[in-house]
Amino acid sequence: MQLWLIPAFPLAGFLINGLLGRRASKGFINAVAIGSVLLSFAWVLKTIMGLGDVSSRYVEHYFTWIQSGALQVNFDFAVDRLTVVMLLVVTGVGALIHIYSVGYMGHEGGYYRFFAYLNLFMFFMLTLVLAANYLVLFVGWEGVGLCSYLLIGFYFLRQSATNAGNKAFIVNRIGDFGFSLAIFLVFLNFGTLDFGGVFANVPGKPETLLNTIGLLLLVGACGKSAQIPLYVWLPDAMEGPTPVSALIHAATMVTAGVYMVARSNVIYIHAPVAQEAVALIGLATAFFSATIGLLQNDIKKIFAYSTVSQLGYMFVGAGVGAFSAGIYHLVTHAFFKALLFLGSGSVIHALSGEQDVRRMGGLAKKIPWTFWTMLCAAVAIAGVPPFSGFYSKDMILAAAYQRAPWIYWVGAITAGLTAFYVFRAIFLAFFGAYRGHEHPHESPPVMILPLAALAFLSLAGGFLFDVPQFLERLFPPIEESHDVTLVAVSVAIGLAGIGLAALFYVVKPSLPDSLAASFSGVYKLIYNKYFVDEIYDAAVVKPVVNGSRSLLWKGVDVGLIDAGVNGLGWSARGIGGILRLLQSGSIRSYATWVVFGSVVLMVAMAMAGGVR
Repeated sequence: MQLWLIPAFPLAGFLINGLLGRRASKGFINAVAIGSVLLSFAWVLKTIMGLGDVSSRYVEHYFTWIQSGALQVNFDFAVDRLTVVMLLVVTGVGALIHIYSVGYMGHEGGYYRFFAYLNLFMFFMLTLVLAANYLVLFVGWEGVGLCSYLLIGFYFLRQSATNAGNKAFIVNRIGDFGFSLAIFLVFLNFGTLDFGGVFANVPGKPETLLNTIGLLLLVGACGKSAQIPLYVWLPDAMEGPTPVSALIHAATMVTAGVYMVARSNVIYIHAPVAQEAVALIGLATAFFSATIGLLQNDIKKIFAYSTVSQLGYMFVGAGVGAFSAGIYHLVTHAFFKALLFLGSGSVIHALSGEQDVRRMGGLAKKIPWTFWTMLCAAVAIAGVPPFSGFYSKDMILAAAYQRAPWIYWVGAITAGLTAFYVFRAIFLAFFGAYRGHEHPHESPPVMILPLAALAFLSLAGGFLFDVPQFLERLFPPIEESHDVTLVAVSVAIGLAGIGLAALFYVVKPSLPDSLAASFSGVYKLIYNKYFVDEIYDAAVVKPVVNGSRSLLWKGVDVGLIDAGVNGLGWSARGIGGILRLLQSGSIRSYATWVVFGSVVLMVAMAMAGGVR
């Protein structure tokens, strides 16, 4: 099958544009960057056709990577049904984002560098998805973290972009530490890191061990997929170019944590405490971030908090045992979230960089293609039937109700909040009177065509791609609920959210300000994102920075290491300075010292003889 070619094409694109792009034309850069991803997508389709019904796991062995004592790690790629789903999402949605980027980045500096980084991002994500063991997966895992740092901080001359890139990199290192500890535990207790060898021996292992491994894996997943308490990097990632936001939020990095948890489903099924923690963290993140999204004004940050919330939904699905429903939502979310971000990029492009929804309005008539496509994404994420988000969201909610009804109710309310703040952004941007100062213009076809393709998938993707049925042989079956009331209630709550948004921002636009004045304390708390960043800064960042400066730098580095090394140097210099006085170059002086030394020596010998 030559699975290695799937990530090799984007890697080749990275190398070609990275080495030659500075002197190449934009047409050459585009052909290499987009062509490499399209070739990867085509090879994925060829692989699927070659595997037939993908009824079993297919593994390709390339070489023994590490051989040390009992540790043997092979560099292997593998494909099963879960891999197929992820490969199609990464290469398919990734290709559309690459095409869109041609128009969005057309007048930006560092054009070749941007596309080289995008290709490298694709390479590492595909490596992660294809990995046949935890260590190869970890290579892709770290690689997407590196690429997120490079792309979030792409505008490196802006301090805010540099800070955001650093924040994403550091926060993810915390999660990666937990993931690496889980890998060590897996090897120590299973003697292998290969998925097949590990999962086959899970049933015989102590529950305490499996819970520990599951919780450590969850720490890693919380970093990559931006769950509480490690979600804070993702909203700041909006400092990167908008296509980067779409790639991170829809097709690559943030889906890695969800994929890893789903891939490790055998461990979680036998680790009830860890699986419960997945559900609770996902639910808390979904609700918490949805409330923050209610009052954001940056159009990209509204959708960023939406991503955090929707990822929480996916974790809820995995936590209640509905792994296939969680992956289903990952797929539909890739469609409508990529569309929301690329659509917001089209709005920003039309307004020459404006991102504040309060300075928009009336854009539906000025940029109609952008409006209608974004509306498709909005109804999909709001769970309006029969669009894509409805299928996956309600499958998760139904599975949650079977586990614990209260989880269903919190999830349903979260869905209503999502519908409210997404349509708040739509109404503020596209309805009413125009409140900006620019002259809006529609985006070029190279940007509109990917929006149209994603709009179609947002509307029909849930119906066309029955992901749970495709994955039913890989995951435990989902206990289906035939209670129509549950579906009706969740849909009604979503529609109520849309209705409230219309009331607040179309019918009575003065109502939000009056409510904000009446509940100023709550408004200030939510508007400032519960002051989480400030709390982290005071409790973690400043103590670590100040402690490192006073203890590690001034105490250890300057006071101990530098003092020891410099003190030795100063002592040698002082002694050398004294001895240097003896080297005057005067024969008369040297003779005087010889006579003086001889006298001293004779006196010493005489005294020694007298003592005897």
